[in-house]
Amino acid sequence: MQAVGMVVEYNPFHNGHRYLLHQACQKTGADVTVAVMSGNFTQRGEPTIVDKWTRTHAALENGVDLVVELPIFSAVQPAHRFAAGALAILNALQVRQVAFGAEHPDWDFTKLVTAERHFDQAEFNQYNATYATQFNAQLKAQTGVTLREPNDILAFSYTKEVLQHHYPIQLVPIQRRGSEYHDQQIHGRLASASAIRHAVANGKNLGKTVPWAMAIVLNQVKVVPSWDQLFPLLRNQLIQASTTRLARTYQMAEGLENRMKEVAQQTLTFDDFIHCLKTKRYTYAHLLRMCLYVVLQISEEEMAIRIRHPYIHILGFNNRGRAYLHQVKKQVSMPIFTKVSQQMRDHLYNLDYRAGKLYQNFTTVEQDLSHPPVMILKP
Repeated sequence: MQAVGMVVEYNPFHNGHRYLLHQACQKTGADVTVAVMSGNFTQRGEPTIVDKWTRTHAALENGVDLVVELPIFSAVQPAHRFAAGALAILNALQVRQVAFGAEHPDWDFTKLVTAERHFDQAEFNQYNATYATQFNAQLKAQTGVTLREPNDILAFSYTKEVLQHHYPIQLVPIQRRGSEYHDQQIHGRLASASAIRHAVANGKNLGKTVPWAMAIVLNQVKVVPSWDQLFPLLRNQLIQASTTRLARTYQMAEGLENRMKEVAQQTLTFDDFIHCLKTKRYTYAHLLRMCLYVVLQISEEEMAIRIRHPYIHILGFNNRGRAYLHQVKKQVSMPIFTKVSQQMRDHLYNLDYRAGKLYQNFTTVEQDLSHPPVMILKP
């Protein structure tokens, strides 16, 4: 069996995802589809609209054969680390083709990656602009292209990982259809995940933008999970913890711990907090991730250890997915498991376990310990 892989969040699963699945199978002729999916927090550090098990079930009902979790130490990261963790898992699972949506699938991403090697690194020492702004200024000077759209940025990151690690993986970019990534309005059947979340949060009609089973789930969401609900936990930690301890938080730098602590003492809502915290140096995505790192108390040392010891947590599969796992499991170099034991909770899987417990502020469903994979097995 030949597999095509995808790196996804499915937040939530919608018609655009189903279209991508169809195109991926059509273009590659693969026998099985494998999705590496973020758990309960997105790349930006925000809680997902429904938990990973609900999203896994939706994926399996709509064309995915095997769903594995992208651990939080890779999932809640900038694009290059997000891509690195996901492709390492897909390569370990012997996936030789990876499909993804892109705003400009016809671009020569290999050429763009090569251009980066000629950047002037001294330019990145400026502190009056974000890294992304400085990166794009140099990329445009070298190639005439700027990476602005999220999926194009990921396409660049996937290409860079394949070239750097010499993965035997063919990348298959597919033209993204429908609304723009950040579009907040629903137009027809192909809406962005952002527009769908906005509709759910505001009690608006989802139309036919998601499969019917997912529509039923989303219509039952009373309050969309967000940092508004988690802010009391974040604010309390920032106020109570010493700046010395906060400074040990993963990615904390340039005195940001002092700024976060001070702003936390001056604001009472997350919206006020994040806007007061924002500077030209940091993107909102970076600051959101920092909020999650603080609440989970992730240190530089812990993150370094976790990244060096990746694993494959099976979230769900159907008959084809189970057959594919049986085919490749003896060749998989990473630890692979279907249930989280108490020993794993306290050691290998501890960071994801803590993230799951944090997400349980939004659901009564146990997220990890002894939770079985979703299985849709038909005779």
